[in-house]
Amino acid sequence: MSFVNDAPLPLPGMPDSVPAPPAFQMTLIGQPQPVRIPERLWRSWLDDSAVVFRFQSKRYRRQHNQCWPWIGGVSSTGHGSFRAASLPGPSRRGTVPAHLFAYQLEHGVIPRLGWSGTDDAVLCHQCDFAGCTNPTHMLLGTNRTNRSEYDLRRRNISSPLADVRGPAGRTRAIADAIRTGIDRNEDLDSIEESIRDAEQAGLPFTLW
Repeated sequence: MSFVNDAPLPLPGMPDSVPAPPAFQMTLIGQPQPVRIPERLWRSWLDDSAVVFRFQSKRYRRQHNQCWPWIGGVSSTGHGSFRAASLPGPSRRGTVPAHLFAYQLEHGVIPRLGWSGTDDAVLCHQCDFAGCTNPTHMLLGTNRTNRSEYDLRRRNISSPLADVRGPAGRTRAIADAIRTGIDRNEDLDSIEESIRDAEQAGLPFTLW
């Protein structure tokens, strides 16, 4: 968080005063792993039309209030993985979570997003679907609140968090349904039906 004269400034997309969110608003984004990417690198990627074009080609945009599933690579936590750049050094440098890229593409770079402690800003899904890249479904919070909200809702059998395939399995199943529909030149309604089928397939009540 930025400070001027010892007074904290709100982060992009974050109101001046942030009340505790209701239980349905946030979900775990995986075990907190720092994404320590300098602001200059984020800005260079977000301002690069070629990088943004590649990003947009890997997410399936739907109506404004719906989830926009990621159809590219998926991490073990079910979040999209986007290779913004190939950088020298350790493996996968330059590969970032797709939802972080999506949110910052909409709101601008968030300083020190999720770098360390429980009170640092992290990005949380309001829809409980880790593979969603719709920035309107995301909310800035903290690791502490993110964990507590996840613990509250993961036992709801109708929630995406209850998917028996796990978050990565759910994201991959929905992405597979979309890619298949696109490859077959199916109309939008048919793809929507396939998405609904993929969503329902992993929920506990479908096993009985």
